[in-house]
Amino acid sequence: MSEVVSSGSALAPIERTPLYLWCAYPEDVLTEAVSQACVSMLSEDERKRWQTFRHERHRREYLTTRILVRTALSHYHPLAPEAWRFQLNSRGKPSIHPDYGMRFNVSNSPGLVVCLISRGPEVGVDTEPYEHKEKIAELANQVFSPLELAQIYALHGSERLDRALSLWTLKEAYIKARGVGLSLGLNQFSFLFGGVGGIRLEPDPYGADHSYRCWRYCLLEHAGHRIALFVESETLPELQLSVAWPLLTPPVRPTTCEEPWFPASVVFDLAGRVCFAPGRAEKYGCD
Repeated sequence: MSEVVSSGSALAPIERTPLYLWCAYPEDVLTEAVSQACVSMLSEDERKRWQTFRHERHRREYLTTRILVRTALSHYHPLAPEAWRFQLNSRGKPSIHPDYGMRFNVSNSPGLVVCLISRGPEVGVDTEPYEHKEKIAELANQVFSPLELAQIYALHGSERLDRALSLWTLKEAYIKARGVGLSLGLNQFSFLFGGVGGIRLEPDPYGADHSYRCWRYCLLEHAGHRIALFVESETLPELQLSVAWPLLTPPVRPTTCEEPWFPASVVFDLAGRVCFAPGRAEKYGCD
């Protein structure tokens, strides 16, 4: 439960936004029997797409991604994994069709696939392996804002590489949550680290980005990867983690993740509008 504070007195606690993060590993899809069981759950279009991949690594990654989405969704709605149907918006963001009041987003790499699910709020997720740090850092001048670059170049060595990885995953998860794809340039908004807020999102007031919706975001680590999560919510989310390992067996029992979310708390002004208050900086090791 999270507390909401008004300008006068404390209000009653409100329920936290439930989120469900599922993880799976493409290396699990190694045997022919497992592969064929997964393929049988795909739609005709997905099966055709799967067949276009020439390399076995890419085929396993795609298959794991599609099956994780289907099996995870079936844990929260009484529909068989093979019965789910999806559609894309004009920018390529997938959604459930017909709408069952659920939202999801997925991200994949050769070593890890993640799927974030909510019961209503828009979500976005991105995952990147630690080994991509140097490659991302090399692209810094192309994808990070001037404010972000100033902070990056004040760091050195592994700290600079680690910041680049965090910025990349946050930015990717944000544009996926917005559903706008790369039509919103990655350097048109900033994630600034430090200060009492920990990490703050600053849209560019002179650019194309004018979104001031109530976004919450989080960074966590899993299986040698950094994961960034985004959700549109006025309350602090409650995140449950499930690991589908092996892929077609019941998931490892969900646990509640206690990673810090940013912004960390919510207050209302005199007009009743939502304003995000600074978080507990000492908890996050911020300046």
